[in-house]
Order: sequence, then structure tokens, then C-alpha cells
Amino acid sequence: MSDMLLNAEAAIRLTVFLGILIAMVLWELSAPRRRQEIPRVIRWTNNLGLVVLDTVILRLSFPILAVGLAVIGAERGWGLFNTIDAPLWLAILVSVLLLDLAIYLQHVLFHAVPGLWRLHRMHHADLEFDATTGLRFHPVEIVMSMGIKLAVVAALGPPAVAVLIFEVLLNGTALFNHANINLPRRVDRWLRLFVVTPDMHRVHHSIDPRETNSNYGFNLPWWDRLLGTYVAQPAKGHLGMDIGIEQFRTPRDLWLDRMLIQPVRGPASGHALDADNIKETRQ
Repeated sequence: MSDMLLNAEAAIRLTVFLGILIAMVLWELSAPRRRQEIPRVIRWTNNLGLVVLDTVILRLSFPILAVGLAVIGAERGWGLFNTIDAPLWLAILVSVLLLDLAIYLQHVLFHAVPGLWRLHRMHHADLEFDATTGLRFHPVEIVMSMGIKLAVVAALGPPAVAVLIFEVLLNGTALFNHANINLPRRVDRWLRLFVVTPDMHRVHHSIDPRETNSNYGFNLPWWDRLLGTYVAQPAKGHLGMDIGIEQFRTPRDLWLDRMLIQPVRGPASGHALDADNIKETRQ
């Protein structure tokens, strides 16, 4: 079973990823939420080029990824669920929930620590918001995120199938909740009770730091509500809000070479613990 899962992992993830990406792009073209001013050819080619670079670096950096580590952990008895006698369905459910919570907390951390924010802000520096934005992460952040994920998997000892479910859900929902799609408002209000919707996550990409540092969830919306980081709507509305951060506002900043050096350019302003942001929030 483990060998079958490992052999099928790449095909499952790639099939779901491409299927959802194509579906979101077609939806964006047919029913966009916001009008986009920057030519798609600039953003899409550079954002997708970054995905290729991230994937290559990730594969070169780690001899084994999360699902493979879960298989090894089961064989060697590593982690919580490999030392307790829990029903498989419960281990899968709890593992998916805890892995999602770990990603939420990691996201908060990358907004709170100035050095980590320098890496993560490249994701926020996209001047538009669509499915390809959900793929735009600095290679160093991708490597660090995988290291954190592997540590969580080693400690938790989740079933390998739970890790695969989580990875597929995370990749799929990241494409969905970054998509520039026009969901009916009633559907959005109902759907965001169970999953992070594009309107919910778009708030997180507002140029207003008080909104940038909110709505951290990628998959499940409950952590933001429970931990006090939820903002329902942007102050200027979804059509009036500005996307991005104060730095890196030119189309040239959207090119791959500029994205890669953004962590070392300018001050690390805009993070969650920035004194100026805290002062503005209290006023």
C-alpha cells in the first residue's frame, strides 16, 4: 500500500494541480471578479517560471518529501500516531486538521518575523490577484516551508494517505482562493464557513497592512476566526482595494529576476509587528 501510494503521488498531485489550474484560468477569463490592468503574459510567464524553479530546487534540496517521510515514519514507529492505537479514520482526520493548523501558524510566523517577511512579501508583491499568485513563492521560503512540514510530519506521525490528502487539498485550495473569479455573494458567505474563498483571501493581499496581516488561512477558514485574525471584507471593497505592498509597485518588479532579489531590497516594512502598522491599527 505504501509503495503504491508513493508511486502514485506525483501523478495524483500533478493531475489535480493541472486540472484545477486550468479550471480556474478558464473561470477567470469567463467571469472575472476584478478587471486586471497588467498584461497576463508578463505575470503568468514569470509566476509559472517561478513554479518550475521552485520545484527543481525543492527536489534537489530534499531526498524525500512529506508523503515519503510519513511512509518511513510508519515503518519505524516515529511520531504520535505511530505510537498510539487510533482508528485510521480518526488519525487521518486529525492529521489533516493539525497539518492545516501548522501551515496557518507558519504563515503567521512569516508575517511576524522581519527576516521571514522579507522572503514571504514576494508573494504579496504581485500587483494583481489570480490563480498564478497562489504559485508565487520565493525558493528560499519554499525550502524552509518544506523543512517545517517535514518536522511536523516526523513529530505527528500521520498516515501517509493523510499527508497526501492534505497536500492535494492545500495545492488545490491555494489555486482556488487566489483565483480572480466572481462567486455569487450568497455562495461566498456560505462557502467561507468551510473553506477559504477568493473574497476572503483577497483581503490578505490588500496594500493596507492591517488587512495584509489578517486571513492567514490557505485551506480551512476556522483558524482565523478562532484566533482573532479574521477580517470579513476589505475597507475599500473588493473592486476598490489596491493589491500588493507599498514596495515594488512597477511592472518590472514582476519579472523573475527582480522577484528573486526582493528579499534583499529595501526595508522589511509592512510585517505584522511593524511598529508603524501597530500604531495605525490603534488610531
